[in-house]
Amino acid sequence: MERDFDSILRDKGIQPSAQRVAVAQYVFCTEEHPSADRVFREVKRSFPYISRATVYNTLNLFVEKGLLRALRLREDSVVFDPKMETHHHFIDEETGQIHDVPWELVQVGSLDHLRDYDIQDYQVVMRGVRKPSAIRD
Repeated sequence: MERDFDSILRDKGIQPSAQRVAVAQYVFCTEEHPSADRVFREVKRSFPYISRATVYNTLNLFVEKGLLRALRLREDSVVFDPKMETHHHFIDEETGQIHDVPWELVQVGSLDHLRDYDIQDYQVVMRGVRKPSAIRD
């Protein structure tokens, strides 16, 4: 399905320059949760004259306008998630791959000590490695 990235950007009040559309084409179509450096490397393949600063600024603009989420799932890095609906994440510690986990599949028990708060959002980040018995040759 061909997406009209110009319209997507305009609907959010973003002027759709060629560089912004190139970034949008990558980040809105990937199943990954790419870092800014990954976005830069991938977009540069098809748009060789794009600068690192343009990619970083574009990603931050997309976050500001509600098109992407910036996630700090590791202490030393930020990744970008185009999936705006509420969901959780699982990180494979061996491969670094980040998997989306549907919101309704994770149940959080009662937190009595937070009963005086109106919790507006939360995200569960799980980490793990594949069990040796699950590894197939």
